[in-house]
Amino acid sequence: MKAAIALCSSFLLLCCSGIVIHNSDAIVNSSIINPEGNTIETRITVPEGFVRIIADSLSFTSYLRNLALKPDGATVKLYSGEDKGWQHVHVAVVDMEIGTKDLQQCADACIRLRAEYLWKTKHYDAIHFNLTNGFRMDYSRWRDGYRLKVDGNKTWWEKSAEASSNYKTFRAYLDRVFMFAGTLSIANELKQVDMNDIQPGDVFVQGGSPGHAVIAVDIAVNNSTQEKIFMLAQSYMPAQEIHIIKNPNDESLSPWYSNQFEGSLETMEWTFPAMVLRRFE
Repeated sequence: MKAAIALCSSFLLLCCSGIVIHNSDAIVNSSIINPEGNTIETRITVPEGFVRIIADSLSFTSYLRNLALKPDGATVKLYSGEDKGWQHVHVAVVDMEIGTKDLQQCADACIRLRAEYLWKTKHYDAIHFNLTNGFRMDYSRWRDGYRLKVDGNKTWWEKSAEASSNYKTFRAYLDRVFMFAGTLSIANELKQVDMNDIQPGDVFVQGGSPGHAVIAVDIAVNNSTQEKIFMLAQSYMPAQEIHIIKNPNDESLSPWYSNQFEGSLETMEWTFPAMVLRRFE
């Protein structure tokens, strides 16, 4: 399924109603970027009047802010090792391997970041994701040596491996999730939240074939006006490195976005309809 979508991606980028392509390289407030920074927090500062929300060192917010970035100016690579065709949409690239198969696309990147955080903090039992057919795929079962079996739309667990909690086994679990989850499954699985309550880790998702999903990786607030601004990361199709995207609507804020918008949210490569902000539980 994903392979078929990837083969058609160039056509889809041109004809699907949700997809928008912005070609400007200038959509970023250069005063916000610190080229020497090697994490989201140190590379991308906040506009005047805003402060990052307080976060515990063990929180998902802290994990996302401290994601390692490739050097300033790095290109976004596809799973094949080639450059992504459109290099104008990002302001930074997350330094995280994505494998060599066309698996880690948009929804998968959101899944990946949440799962990596939970694995790193040893919250193993909290790692679970629904597949498109509704089957709940728990990492705890995978750790115990059970493997997903698929026959058409039927899925079940079968004990076929030794129990293991190492990272290699965890990554194999994620690749299997990526094969059978997507924007439709996370749109159904995640709970809807209000824009005024946006938090790091929340996901803008439009389920479909294709659909799209982006994840908020940081939040700052203006304590005088209570306006919140958020930063977005995405993968896309074909599978590609996770990258921080520019804001095509407000160069003075970019790459931050304001939560004070009405209707749809326009990003560099997609326009999300209203009421699509969701949260992992």
